[in-house]
Amino acid sequence: MYPKPADPAKFDSYFRNTHMPLVKKMPGLKAHSFGPSTGPDGGEGPYFWIFVGTWDSKDALGAALGSPEGQEAVADIPNYSPDAPTIAVIDATDG
Repeated sequence: MYPKPADPAKFDSYFRNTHMPLVKKMPGLKAHSFGPSTGPDGGEGPYFWIFVGTWDSKDALGAALGSPEGQEAVADIPNYSPDAPTIAVIDATDG
């Protein structure tokens, strides 16, 4: 979850065209979605942009982040976002 950048159009372009190709190389990534975020009323929300990635488990996510591909993706974050994103890990439940 990313705070609003100084140049939203530049962030959008870099994230889609440069960062996401790196993320897609991370081992074990099952699904993903990303994009601008708004509040429930359509106005500005607490975050500008959200990325959601799905792995089989927390361990699989940890392995992906520790891989060379994951390290490359993490190292790329300052190239488009001078402010670090907020990261949350959610254990999905059925039912």
